[in-house]
This record gives sequence, C-alpha cells and structure tokens, in this order.
Amino acid sequence: MADLGKEVKLVGSTNSLFTCRPRVALNLKGVDYDFLQEKWWQKSDLLLESNPVYKKMPVLIHNNKPVCESMIIVEYIDETWTSKGPSILPSDPYDRAMSRFWTAYSDDKFPSLLRVLMGPIPGDIPEAREQFVASLQLLEAALKKCSKGKIFFGGDNIGYLDIALGSHFGWIEATEKLAGIRLLEKETVPRLVEWSEHYFAHPAVKDIMPTTEELVAFVTEVKSTLSAPAK
Repeated sequence: MADLGKEVKLVGSTNSLFTCRPRVALNLKGVDYDFLQEKWWQKSDLLLESNPVYKKMPVLIHNNKPVCESMIIVEYIDETWTSKGPSILPSDPYDRAMSRFWTAYSDDKFPSLLRVLMGPIPGDIPEAREQFVASLQLLEAALKKCSKGKIFFGGDNIGYLDIALGSHFGWIEATEKLAGIRLLEKETVPRLVEWSEHYFAHPAVKDIMPTTEELVAFVTEVKSTLSAPAK
C-alpha cells in the first residue's frame, strides 16, 4: 500500500487566498507538505507543467500526480486522508449538495464584485456594494440553516463551505480599507460576523492567512503594475 503522506507538495502563493483553501484543508487533516511559493508575474516551469490547462495556482502534487483547482484539491485531500482529522465534506448527500451550491455561488459572485470595489477593474462601486451586501444576507440565512445552530457552516468543525468562503472573506477588510466603505456589519449579518471571527482565529487558519496590510500592499502593487506604461 502506498504511503499517503509521501511527496506532498503545494504550489501557490501566500497572497493567494485560493491557495489558502488547500492549506487550511491540509492543516485540518494534519498532513505535512512542502509549500512551493510562486511569483505572481513569473510562473514557474513546475506550475506550467502541473497545470497546463489553466496555468494557475494552486496545484497539489501528491506522489508526482498534480491536482488542480482549489476546491477540487480540498475534496481530494478530504477523500485521500480519511483517517486523519475531521471530515471536510458533509456526510449527508443533501448537506454536501448545499455546500457545493453555496461555494459555487460565492465563487461566481464575490471575486468580480470585490475587484470592482477595490478598483483594479472599472464598475459602479455603490451598485457593487449593494450586490455584495445582498449576497452576504443570503449567506447569513444559509449559515443559520447549514450550521444547525453551531458556529461553522460545517457544524462544530470547519467544513467545505467554511474553507471556500474564508478565502473571499479574507479580502473584505482589505477592500473596506481600499474603498473606504463598510461591507461586513454586525447590524445586518451578525451570524457571519461571529463566524468570521471564529474562522480566522482557528488554529488551522490563523497562521496562513495574509494580513489586511499585506493584501492592501499587494493590491496597490497590482494597480501600479497594471497602470505602468508598457516598455
């Protein structure tokens, strides 16, 4: 039988919150891995060879076999290291379906809205904020249903949807600072505010998430690069 702990590598970046998804999953499972850091503007040969389709991070390499796309990697980790740590995906088929549904919803809605609010792409900021807050309110109701009265979407432990949303929520405070607006407010989404505090304080999360200051600096660098005249 193959040693499931052998040759585990993760290709990504500390400033990539999508990279944080598999890192949280690996931490939850207690899996040791080598973290191979990528430069945003200079993709390595390893990344291009491991993900020739999208050429994007993160990529998990397990026993020389690459697995791409952040939430597919999370599922792979959960299904590979079944005897280690808590289950990440819900055991109930309906609960699994709901976790995947809200993950797809957040991945569809949040990145484009956050980019408008932060400024890298043009758009109507008041309208984007309104849509973002409306999405948070839907997730507030989803948290109440999915958590069954517990802290996390996954119940007592961080689960699949917690990991997915955590990557987007990591940008919220940075976006608030960059855009001079408020998005996550206790008056409108109290459960999500409490969830966010517990999620980012969790031992599997707190040491790998970039700080607000680091994300603000990263966005500022991206804006500067995009606005610089071509040489």
